[in-house]
Amino acid sequence: MEQSERIDKWLWTVRIFKTRNQATLACKAGKVLIEGIAVKPSRELKQGDIITIRLMPVIKTVKMLAFPPNRLSAKLVPDFMEDLTPASEYEKLKIMRETNFELRERGVGRPTKKQRRDIELLKQIWKE
Repeated sequence: MEQSERIDKWLWTVRIFKTRNQATLACKAGKVLIEGIAVKPSRELKQGDIITIRLMPVIKTVKMLAFPPNRLSAKLVPDFMEDLTPASEYEKLKIMRETNFELRERGVGRPTKKQRRDIELLKQIWKE
């Protein structure tokens, strides 16, 4: 008999989501796809399935290799999952982290309400 496991449980055990509830909610919201089809949290996963997870702004693609007995440490994850996500997706995340940072001189203090509004306006203009 072929072994299978619920998709929400597997996503949690391989540390794609911090909690099983987050994995379940992502499945219900249609953010988890198997072969291009949105799946329910109770969907049985088979060995070799390719899973696409939309974790904004990154769209992560992984191949399921095996079923872990329980939640794994981060070092053991590659034994159960192969990351097929293109480097360009991780580059998007890196750029987003770099551009969402404001440099303020040391000792200047917190921005005033007007300065904060100006910063938000500049960010909005830059995104467009």
